[in-house]
Amino acid sequence: MCGIAGWIDFTDRNLSKETYAAERMNAALAPRGPDAAGVYYSADAVLCHRRLIVVDPENGVQPMTRRVGNITYTLVYNGELYNTQELKQELAKVRSPANGIHINSHSDTEVLLAAYIQWGADCLARFNGIFAFAVLTENAVSGDTSLFFARDRAGVKPFFYFKYAGGFVFASEVKALLAHPYVSKEIDRAEFAKMFLLSPARPRGSGVYKGVKELPPGYCGEFSRGNNFHTEQYWRLTAEPHRMSFEETSSEVRRLVSDSITRQLVSDVPLCTFLSGGLDSSIISAVAAAKIPDLATYSVDYKGNSENFVPSAFQPDADAPYIEEMSRYIGSNHTNVVLSTADTAAALHAAFTARDFPGMADVDSSLMLFCKAVRERYTVAVSGECADELFGGYPWYSNPEILHGKGFPWAKSAKLRAGLLRKDIFKDVFGEFADEGTAEQYVQSECAGLVADTHYSSEDTEQERRMREMFMLNFYGFMQVLLERKDRMSMACGLEVRVPFCDHRIAQLAYNIPWEQKYYKNREKGLLRHTFESLLPQGVAWRKKSPYPKTHDPVYSKIVGDMLRDVISKDCKLANVFDIDAIRALLDEPQKNIPWFGQLMNTPQIYATLLAFEWFL
Repeated sequence: MCGIAGWIDFTDRNLSKETYAAERMNAALAPRGPDAAGVYYSADAVLCHRRLIVVDPENGVQPMTRRVGNITYTLVYNGELYNTQELKQELAKVRSPANGIHINSHSDTEVLLAAYIQWGADCLARFNGIFAFAVLTENAVSGDTSLFFARDRAGVKPFFYFKYAGGFVFASEVKALLAHPYVSKEIDRAEFAKMFLLSPARPRGSGVYKGVKELPPGYCGEFSRGNNFHTEQYWRLTAEPHRMSFEETSSEVRRLVSDSITRQLVSDVPLCTFLSGGLDSSIISAVAAAKIPDLATYSVDYKGNSENFVPSAFQPDADAPYIEEMSRYIGSNHTNVVLSTADTAAALHAAFTARDFPGMADVDSSLMLFCKAVRERYTVAVSGECADELFGGYPWYSNPEILHGKGFPWAKSAKLRAGLLRKDIFKDVFGEFADEGTAEQYVQSECAGLVADTHYSSEDTEQERRMREMFMLNFYGFMQVLLERKDRMSMACGLEVRVPFCDHRIAQLAYNIPWEQKYYKNREKGLLRHTFESLLPQGVAWRKKSPYPKTHDPVYSKIVGDMLRDVISKDCKLANVFDIDAIRALLDEPQKNIPWFGQLMNTPQIYATLLAFEWFL
């Protein structure tokens, strides 16, 4: 993976002389691409690239430029195409010497650029992969210049932008945008308050800073001379009648998931898999082990967790025995990375810096430390994200009360959050008569916005319509938080993490699989369990879902609580937006498990989140 940035300007500036801005933006993305850096300059545009070398070191250099007749195309690209060979074969059939498209390597970068030259925006329909890219097109005869940009269907790779009269700036991360002289660090007050009510999520498309936007998953756009700018959705989940029997569905799931995993094992640098002992990572590791001799697998744990672990409905048992059983079963070379509570807390600031926004607290920082340890030996890892969203792994899919409830099922703390904001700030954003109920109404409106794009089948029952809506909420809501976390924490360490379950073919199939098939044997992800149980030990295949591991050491809550107490005892930025007395009351709250977000964030994570908002401010 890589980092990209760029600036296109149709005013009287000559961007070929704007080296300062380019160098600052590229430097901000250095962790994403520690192996190489490149910049393309023209009168109207600057394109920047940081490279993490994974495939074809010699021929994948960026920015990549190709000239066809009078037109020059220049690409910057972050991501990976998993159908490169098929695209090469298709391009070979349509290629002629006249059009000047020659593919001389196995670099997916060269194939992506050739595909865009050949098919324009229609190339997106042919891509299987994760990506964010921009192509600058310059016509030497007409003088026309334009920038085309796109983001992958699932939103695995990020793309932020800032538009002004006559110009457009984009980057993989907000920190690179903020390195540009035209992008102000002024926070949009309304977007800030809304972000806090949703955190670690953000309002769809919001970049929080004034004028900064995020391109949604499955969208592309163009900016050209005359201040012409537009974005459009090129892919969406579509409802189709599902005519397969259970066993036919299982067979198709196995084919697509196995194919996606196999495609994502291609690498010119060392590759490993993450193995938590849960269903999803075990499926990936089992398929990978059949392809890679002496496969390396990695897991994460915390010092003292064996003594402090307390079973719960969300986390009924510890991972360690299942990891050991699975590693032994597939014959992997396993490494267990053990983190300390103190180190996890100490890394909170670095994790916030990597994410640019307040995120998932120690769930972020521990992942970053884990990725840093993996990066000592490996450049690429394969992970099991997104199977829960696609195959019904969460309780809000199977619990009727939660399924039909209002708002996001993983975020039920709107009133608590509203009570932590200063009342004048809250009323300034939401209106003079706003109260804590307004916060819940806002969260529900954001939820309704995601559901509004649901595509239904004319054959759907009311229950089936609701299941599609829940799928949409998970795909474009909860999953985006997890994908952002995985991208920023891994790329901050220069580690590429691939997510095979995010293959759009799997998502489209899963969107149409009836719930009674997914919930086989009345078990979460029952279909997926049945499909791959022949590759796994029975105990692993039918183990109750357990989330990403976090520290159970009560010392963590004390550490972050003391850090927050220290911050609010001084002249802090939090006081400009938050009710400090309400924060003090929260710190003194005897209840230790106040729900905040999802299954992993409660009281200690609230303290750490408030610390992150102090750093953000």
